[in-house]
Amino acid sequence: MVRVKRCAFGRLREKRTCTFVPVTVHALQRMHRDRNERARAFLHRRLTNASPGPPANDSRRCPGPAARFLTTLTAVERVRWGIIGVGDVTERKSGPGFQQAERSELVAVMRRSGDLAADYARRHDVPRWYDDADELINDPEVDAVYVATPPDSHREFVVRVARAGKSVYVEKPMARTALECEDMISACDDAGVGLFVAYYRRAMPRFATVKELLDSGRIGQLRSVSVRNERPAQVDEADDGWRVNPEISGGGHFVDLGSHILDLLDWLLGPVTYATGIATNRGARYRAEDLVTGVFSFRSGVEGVGVWNYDSFREKDQVEIIGTAGALRFSCFGEEPLRLRTGGGVQQIEAPYPETVQLPLIQTVVNALTGHGESPSNGHSAVRTARVIDTLLADYRDSHGINYSPATPG
Repeated sequence: MVRVKRCAFGRLREKRTCTFVPVTVHALQRMHRDRNERARAFLHRRLTNASPGPPANDSRRCPGPAARFLTTLTAVERVRWGIIGVGDVTERKSGPGFQQAERSELVAVMRRSGDLAADYARRHDVPRWYDDADELINDPEVDAVYVATPPDSHREFVVRVARAGKSVYVEKPMARTALECEDMISACDDAGVGLFVAYYRRAMPRFATVKELLDSGRIGQLRSVSVRNERPAQVDEADDGWRVNPEISGGGHFVDLGSHILDLLDWLLGPVTYATGIATNRGARYRAEDLVTGVFSFRSGVEGVGVWNYDSFREKDQVEIIGTAGALRFSCFGEEPLRLRTGGGVQQIEAPYPETVQLPLIQTVVNALTGHGESPSNGHSAVRTARVIDTLLADYRDSHGINYSPATPG
């Protein structure tokens, strides 16, 4: 006879309660089998919103919520954009893309500091600037809004933009938690407006090449994926500011950088159906986690492992996908050539970044809003990544008193 801890898990809003009960070894083995089966079924439903039906490539398959919604958008001929929060990310990565994309123009920007908003507008030839978000949101000449503020305000601004009847493109991570993401999806679905998320690797030519190599069978049937994302801690972590403040960002560098990797794998390999892992803080430089390990199962049948270590001695950025006939290795944040290994040897494939890294995705968003196509990154795809992150960080957040209000913004 042994004593084990039995835990009952509710929704994310609820507390977890544990009691100790006596149980035989045979019963313990049976309990573990039953628990694993229930956990896999539960996580499959939560992470994918999956329901039984024909396979993904079957013409009988009903469209998912995102596909059904996109057919209801009212197309415009040209999208006039406003930006809330013209900080560093908008200088080169995203802001110019709204001016460079076809059928798109940037007509207004907002920042709490009016002087900084005016400076950005002057330097980027934007006609209007504001220091009040509601004035930009209600500007009749703004058709859609890009929310580029830190994650703690994403839900608030997205809901306000949706209630104004305008589509939204929001920075990643989509929000601090999956519950906040779900509020954003509901607000946009109820308003009949588009919700798109800046997981821009889904549209970058570099990763389109990765997807083509995988889908073409160059490395055979896909079996496993491994991720290593490491970097030394900065001497002064204050330089990272809100990115390592979980109340603002939802976590540490794992949420900021790891979300990109997890979303990319969702696109390449299909949604995660099972996830488990451990998060901890070994460097004690800030409150957020700095080391995360994870194990994943993907809908495609691929099994994966990942290590995100931000208190390491080295820089490491590597994703490797193994198949029955070869392997493909690449970095997620660097521009090194893709490394394809097959029976014929090793091939280096150049796959550089575009000058404006978000432009390819912004163009797909504009295409969706003007009736010229669809975007691969939307609220329904991004919330899956948020659920995986929530799963990996749940125990760390609980043990460190990191809580987020479940209230829907007014």
